[in-house]
Amino acid sequence: MKNSLWLVVGVGAGFLLAHRVNSTPRGRAFFEAVDESTRRFGFAVAEGYRSRDAELRGRDTRDTDDTTGPTPR
Repeated sequence: MKNSLWLVVGVGAGFLLAHRVNSTPRGRAFFEAVDESTRRFGFAVAEGYRSRDAELRGRDTRDTDDTTGPTPR
């Protein structure tokens, strides 16, 4: 219970601090830069996932069309 209270206090203090920092022009610029970096990272991860997914799906299709393997009885 004590640890939960410290967690809630820490999250609340973090939000208050972020709100104060965001109210200044330099703080706003900082958060915009962090937001832009986070979005670019997210898009890169999503693109990598889509690329790998397409690659694996391509392999799966070729594997099922392969007729060189043993024939089922």
